[in-house]
Amino acid sequence: MSEARKILVTSALPYANGSIHLGHMLEYIQTDMWVRFQKLRGNQCVYVCADDAHGSAIMLRAEKEGISAEQLIANVKAEHTADFADFLVDFDNYHSTHAEENRELSSAIYLKLRDAGHIATRAVTQYFDPEKGMFLADRFIKGTCPKCAAEDQYGDNCEKCGATYEPTELKNPRSAISGAVPVLKESKHFFFKLPDFEAMLKSWTRSGTLQDAVANKIAEWLDGGLQEWDISRDAPYFGFEIPDEPGKYFYVWLDAPIGYMASFKNLCAKRPELDFDAFWAKDSTAELYHFIGKDIVNFHALFWPAMLEGAGFRKPSGVNVHGYLTVNGQKMSKSRGTFIKARTYLDHLNPEYLRYYYAAKLGRGVDDLDLNLEDFVQKVNSDLVGKVVNIASRCAGFIHKGNAGVLVAGNAAPELTEAFQAAAPSIAEAYEARDFSRAMREVMALADRANAWIADKAPWVLAKQDGKQAEVQAVCALGVNLFRQLVILLKPVLPNLASAAEAFLNVAPLTWDDHQSLLANHQLNPFNPLLTRIEPAKIEAMIEASKEDLAATEASNPPQGNGELSKEPLAAEIAFDTFAAVDLRIALIEKAEFVEGADKLLRLTLDIGDAKRNVFSGIKSAYPDPSKLEGRLTLYVANLAARKMKFGVSEGMVLAAGPGGEDIYLLSPDNGAKPGQRVK
Repeated sequence: MSEARKILVTSALPYANGSIHLGHMLEYIQTDMWVRFQKLRGNQCVYVCADDAHGSAIMLRAEKEGISAEQLIANVKAEHTADFADFLVDFDNYHSTHAEENRELSSAIYLKLRDAGHIATRAVTQYFDPEKGMFLADRFIKGTCPKCAAEDQYGDNCEKCGATYEPTELKNPRSAISGAVPVLKESKHFFFKLPDFEAMLKSWTRSGTLQDAVANKIAEWLDGGLQEWDISRDAPYFGFEIPDEPGKYFYVWLDAPIGYMASFKNLCAKRPELDFDAFWAKDSTAELYHFIGKDIVNFHALFWPAMLEGAGFRKPSGVNVHGYLTVNGQKMSKSRGTFIKARTYLDHLNPEYLRYYYAAKLGRGVDDLDLNLEDFVQKVNSDLVGKVVNIASRCAGFIHKGNAGVLVAGNAAPELTEAFQAAAPSIAEAYEARDFSRAMREVMALADRANAWIADKAPWVLAKQDGKQAEVQAVCALGVNLFRQLVILLKPVLPNLASAAEAFLNVAPLTWDDHQSLLANHQLNPFNPLLTRIEPAKIEAMIEASKEDLAATEASNPPQGNGELSKEPLAAEIAFDTFAAVDLRIALIEKAEFVEGADKLLRLTLDIGDAKRNVFSGIKSAYPDPSKLEGRLTLYVANLAARKMKFGVSEGMVLAAGPGGEDIYLLSPDNGAKPGQRVK
């Protein structure tokens, strides 16, 4: 047997400013399944995480609630840890970035970077709230769009016309926090010299540490030239003060990934067999893996490895990136009841149903995963109840009734048991590669073979025939052994089912290598139902409860000017001739991509029949995976004057509707439309 591997695993840190929902749970369940598999194989695999507990948003929310920031993050951490535990996510340590270990490591890493010449300083001019006494991030400034005169727009982008601009270009700016008129004020900021590490990053990102699609996206950023990264914020700010710089604080994204190291260091103090340097030193032979969503790739595949390199630590062995979660083919929606909190799900359904469904859908790529609730019910009921648990429930009664619950020795179908044992290496390979969907397909193919064999032998028929009792016991004994094999193969995904099965089988906790043996002359415990079918009414109740969550949220937080029922007066009337002058065309979206440095924009490449157009559109919040737009037809204003923006030239406008945020919908033509057709 090969020597056990030493592996440290992390998931992205959830922000300590809100509840965990099913989109978040995709990542933690994926990571937990991989970690459980490694432990089942006998490897030393340590899984750490923490709440991301710093930033202006937390400071302001705590102030609004009349509690300290420390009390707020403690409350949220208690909620988060309860949700994770009830979804069977088994962290070895769950910490907080607002911890002494993180303060020490953040300061030490910064000082190493500074002393090595990787930190620059320069003056930055920003809006300042004179009432609140704080500098304002773009999202905390509102005003009138300088392009279309729409009111109540944010400091960097207009949600109405899609224009981007500097906060200083806003008309009638005001602080979204206090309502005060902000003033421009200069401040010294600190920057991490990311370009210093360009050569290393070009090599590291192509070394197999990233999926190909992610490496290709990173290559676009690298080819475009790296920029220095602003790592400082001014007081007041909830975070860590920069050493030797009173009133200057680390930007939350500086100390957040260091929180991985801090959580592990905190664990080392509790478990003396773990050595911090053995996992984090430059020459470490241990493995380090981060599981993250594709929205934070730049931080984990550019900034983080560069910081580690510059400070003399090891870099990750791999950054495993997953896509977003959709529900019923669409973005999670509060109004539809598909924006489902972890706790709301747990109030209605078994966590292992979702764990299995995610496993059955998760490949090793970065594609989005769709939680289709109808398919969810069918798949769980068919696979887990109808196939896996059904084997044990079919056989246990005959063994208890006919042989006092003792499994007889023997092997009634050697070719079948050999097939089960021969399949284990392929399933292990799929787990290792994070290709959970392939692993589940192969496991369920084995379950199908076991059920077909039992159905062919029909012990319920044999039991009624004289002289067939020995054959009944032989068939059912092998049936229970095959069930045991399936439980071993599914244990990383379904730990509670495995625990209940181990109690029924009367065995110690199963390990991966146990698949090589069979139980013989072995006493079983009484069989109790291991899983029940999902009733559609449970799904309906969960959706309704999610809508109630929304109603409660809206009651306590009324809309601030962007609600669906706007009280703003209608714009001034225009003549029909003015409207008729709009040249509205059908456009094919050939390419849709993020715009580096823009919070709300997507860059769309449009085919309008006889020409190509480049358009920037402020719809990023509604389409977190822009590739989903590629190949769609939409409506395009072709004769709108081109507008020069800081990201390039936008040639026209695509049409969308909705109240904003995640509820924005590109307008699409009827079937049969062709690129370039004019709409009249």
